[in-house]
Amino acid sequence: MSLLELKHIDIQYKTPVKTVYAVQDVSLCVEEQDSIGIVGESGSGKSTLAMGILRLLPDNITTVRGEALLNGKDLLAMREKELQSVRWKEVSVVFQKAMNALSPVHKIGAQMEDIYLVHYPNEDKGVIKNRILELLHLVNLADRVYYSYPHELSGGMMQRVAIALALIFKPKLLIMDEATTALDVVTQTQILNEIMVLEQKINVARIMITHDMSVVSSTCKKVVVMYAGRIMEHGRVEDVLVNPQHPYTQGLMRSFPSFTGEKTNLRGIEGNLPDMSVMPACCVFADRCPYAQARCRSEIPALTEKAPGWQVACFRMEGGEADA
Repeated sequence: MSLLELKHIDIQYKTPVKTVYAVQDVSLCVEEQDSIGIVGESGSGKSTLAMGILRLLPDNITTVRGEALLNGKDLLAMREKELQSVRWKEVSVVFQKAMNALSPVHKIGAQMEDIYLVHYPNEDKGVIKNRILELLHLVNLADRVYYSYPHELSGGMMQRVAIALALIFKPKLLIMDEATTALDVVTQTQILNEIMVLEQKINVARIMITHDMSVVSSTCKKVVVMYAGRIMEHGRVEDVLVNPQHPYTQGLMRSFPSFTGEKTNLRGIEGNLPDMSVMPACCVFADRCPYAQARCRSEIPALTEKAPGWQVACFRMEGGEADA
């Protein structure tokens, strides 16, 4: 059984003026100890998908449909009290800016204790402190951080604290939403290396939401390419990023420096994302695709299997043209 199974997830933002179809018909499986990177341009629905299945989006303007089965239980059908027990314990999130996740007027130890006491209000304070210090050591932070305020820490140290917070109850699934984007390259590399070591120690699966293809190539086993709320391609990293089949994935790779250090002329993808307030009845990438045909503008391509575990949403796959 999959750790997390998404079935036909649709997410809409509704305002008095218009409805935005942010995520459309997304199905995805996350196995135990998986590491999956979700990539795509800003506005592709990556963060909306993650926040939607955890029901962290405002109820008054969002509608989430489909099924999000965590260990067989549907997150979208849970009552609020049951959902609260699942968050942190079974699935947790590391957000992009740690400074916004930490209270500036409370010490790190006090903030972590508060989270622990919400779930275990009768736990001994000494046990809680030992657990927090253990977590800080796990992410290579000294004991002094326990007694520090956030402003006394560097950006990298605060991001490590955010990761420690996410791991406080040893969840089975960790979602990282651009968690290292704001860091310098050296600190980012250190933290990513530590995360991969931690995954082996505590057997946690990871979903990494990022714009950085190199992060996915070096830290993930699988990759999901999203565009305008839909999955364009997904499969193993060594397949999708080495030999991309969908024109959008190919465009992303042409706009990113070569992983092997070869000098290439980078090219952006011409055009812009489609108007997400109009429900498309065609391929969402058709207006920017160099291979678009009449069919692309009148039908929605289904995900077609290129190889076991490797799927592409492009009509060119039916004729075996994508490799060319």
